[in-house]
Amino acid sequence: MSSPTISPSPSPTRLRLAALVAAPVLALSVACGGDDSGGARSSDDIASVPQAPSASQSTQDAQDTQGTRAPDSRTAGKSAFYDAQLAYVQCMRAKGGYPDFPDPKLSGYLDWKKVNAIGSQPGRNEGIKGGKNGVCVPELRKTMTAEPKRDQQKDYESMLAHAQCMRDNGVSRFTNPTMSGGNAQPGGDPNPGSPVIDIESPAYEQAREACKGKLLEGLDGMQ
Repeated sequence: MSSPTISPSPSPTRLRLAALVAAPVLALSVACGGDDSGGARSSDDIASVPQAPSASQSTQDAQDTQGTRAPDSRTAGKSAFYDAQLAYVQCMRAKGGYPDFPDPKLSGYLDWKKVNAIGSQPGRNEGIKGGKNGVCVPELRKTMTAEPKRDQQKDYESMLAHAQCMRDNGVSRFTNPTMSGGNAQPGGDPNPGSPVIDIESPAYEQAREACKGKLLEGLDGMQ
């Protein structure tokens, strides 16, 4: 997939989202592997974090901070990245054709396991990233701009450990990540254009569950 240039040194997650902006109708396809038969690609949840407030709750929180009561820790802890991601989620629900699009995590990152589950439903893949007809692409671009800078070396080491774990658990063709221009690039399926790893197989599911703890927060959905 080709990626529009967002910044001189985009983070891996920005590269992923940029690709989604450029091709919103592509199948849910991130570098995560399974056994060696054909299949689409998806991602899984990697971290245990508190459930983010819903869009309606966040709206109420914003009203409450204007004088009705003091902001609680949930409101005070929001970041610009979370706010941008929440605006994207709200667009996906109201305009993008996905009223069940999941809340972001409190970290601001999307819950890719839930997003992919929605996109895997018949007739619901087109527009799952960016909304139908790209209506939410502007909001998606804002999340890319607001994403905090990541430690690329730590991201690389995390993805390398995850790739090795996937191979150790039966996904023999799962490739290692690489470093390019100082940015960590995910590994996974050796042929993303025509996947050779079946992410719906029991072998993949078992490996993914065993290895999910190897990925740092925000790297789920990358490989």
